[in-house]
Amino acid sequence: MSNILVVGSLNMDFVINVKKMPLSGETILGEDVNLVPGGKGANQAYAVGKLGGQVDMIGAVGDDLYGRMLIENLQNVGVGISGIEIIQGTPTGNAFISVDEGGENSIIVVQGANNKLTTQMIDKHVNLIKRADIIIMQLEIPLEVVEYVKTLAQEKLIILDPAPAQDDLPKQFLEGFTIVKPNETELQTLIGKKLETKEELISGAEELLEKGIQTVIVTLGGDGALLVTKDKTEYFKAQKVTAVDTTAAGDCFTAALALALSKGKAYAEAIQFGNSVSGIVVTRKGAQTSIPTMEEVIEKMKEEEKE
Repeated sequence: MSNILVVGSLNMDFVINVKKMPLSGETILGEDVNLVPGGKGANQAYAVGKLGGQVDMIGAVGDDLYGRMLIENLQNVGVGISGIEIIQGTPTGNAFISVDEGGENSIIVVQGANNKLTTQMIDKHVNLIKRADIIIMQLEIPLEVVEYVKTLAQEKLIILDPAPAQDDLPKQFLEGFTIVKPNETELQTLIGKKLETKEELISGAEELLEKGIQTVIVTLGGDGALLVTKDKTEYFKAQKVTAVDTTAAGDCFTAALALALSKGKAYAEAIQFGNSVSGIVVTRKGAQTSIPTMEEVIEKMKEEEKE
């Protein structure tokens, strides 16, 4: 099994359950609020760890209770935390997540210590990059850090989860990533076009390939995922489930994809594994609290084969 490194964000999530999302200018009552460890980077590292993978993380938290809770939670599933910096005078990142009765969410992220991650900190932990075979990054940390890690890891398999998506990325920013994994909304933001049909999504993914990316995998929520390379396009259907919270589904798909690839699996099998993992996640509340064990995933995949 190959080593996986996640370079990314750690947030404490404040999850508010609501009957429906508020309209602009509307005040509504929330049903309850829960503190749940999150952050796209931490979710991905936690998922790899809980699923039995070998994983380290580089990131930053504040010198506060939330930061200590996030680090401890990662340690509990075997994530290497030597690359997580504790920054004085800066709060740990927070995310404020509203989840409606249908399981859909809206998220506001306050970056906190995540925005203080620097290239100097990356240099301090360059040994983690050297020993990693697969590197996962997102866009909840400074772009210059993402670019810097990419330059240090040119011989590695590098996965970018481009969230939160930005429409003003530097021109050459996406060049050199092995895999870019947007969802439908993020793909539209990245290329600046509205994409409504599957054909349009494929065309949008092909446009991303032209930016110097080897492979684009577009997650389609409950509809599955699209694999798009220069040589082929393939659609992978997801099993239908009743979603209660989609917060960490994309992060867990990315983690599961990386874990399967680290075991030498082909893209098709890795994507199907990602669909199965995220299919469990959306049936549970919270970010890291929703992530399954490998035993649970294997059981679910056996059930899917029977259907």
